[in-house]
Amino acid sequence: MCAPPPFGEKLRAELGSPRRVRGLESSPRSRVWRAELSGTPVVVKQLVEGPEAAGRYAREVAALRLASRVDPPVAPRLLGTDPDERVLVLEDLGDQPPADDWVIGYAEALARLHAATTPDDVGLLPVWSGPTKDDIGSFLGLARALGRTVPSAVRTELDDLVNRLTHAPGHALLHGDPCPGNDIHTGSGVRFIDFEQAALGNGLMELAYVRIGFPTCWCATAPAQPLLDAAEAAYRTAWRRATGADVQDDLTDACAGWLLRGDALVERARRGTADHLSKVPHGDWRWGTATARQRLVHRLGIVGRMTANGGELEHLGRLAEAMRGAMLTRWPALRPLPSRRP
Repeated sequence: MCAPPPFGEKLRAELGSPRRVRGLESSPRSRVWRAELSGTPVVVKQLVEGPEAAGRYAREVAALRLASRVDPPVAPRLLGTDPDERVLVLEDLGDQPPADDWVIGYAEALARLHAATTPDDVGLLPVWSGPTKDDIGSFLGLARALGRTVPSAVRTELDDLVNRLTHAPGHALLHGDPCPGNDIHTGSGVRFIDFEQAALGNGLMELAYVRIGFPTCWCATAPAQPLLDAAEAAYRTAWRRATGADVQDDLTDACAGWLLRGDALVERARRGTADHLSKVPHGDWRWGTATARQRLVHRLGIVGRMTANGGELEHLGRLAEAMRGAMLTRWPALRPLPSRRP
């Protein structure tokens, strides 16, 4: 039997006492329960105590309040909070299995989420942070560990890329981790949950999730090209309807940025040998080594194709293709990312 949620006097006075409580699976950073309050199904979430718990709680509360502006909704309603216990009481949305073309509705809802905020909201959430100079060093170390020569032009392109991403304009409400599992599929559309890493920034950084393979997610997925095209078109259409403006720029910089940030395969390359590529990456205990390699090969291929016709990242694209070839030679059994979500 699970421990009951911490439901103090303030919440009981506002919402009543929880009944029919049952625990749900969640990340190590939180505890989650389903319950009923006066017959109404709710979800109770508590951020587990830790060094960053207060900040994650504040982000989630702020993001949910900002997202509540959107109609039709793109997030559950926030019914109550207890900052002392880092507890949120949320509308229980239930959950339906995603349709085969789920990524289209996902992208449309993501655009409407991003459009919830205006320049007047700057300061209510942290600013999105992109890749850094350290990420460049890790990525180039990985290239060398794979036996690839790194032209000086690549370093120049990457320095410029990091600078562009750091100064990318935008005040969109970014979810922070909009991966499969943090999207709830309902009869009235997709809604997002778990806003602990929410930020304000440029929406292209999260639209790129679909193309680059959901870079912060344990269940990396690569939708078929027709679905990918339809999803990106749905995002751009929904953004235009919500804001009256077109999405500026393409996704090349955003996808290259996610390649740089990568996962711990890049981090471990700092130690200087390709043997470290066989280690289980840190950062997400659910990743296996084969999956981590799949993810990196996918990202390298995407960036290589997106830069094939020249442009500001032409030399990076050539290096990415060479790295991808080296990985497929080293691990010939690597398979493409699945096109369907688990």
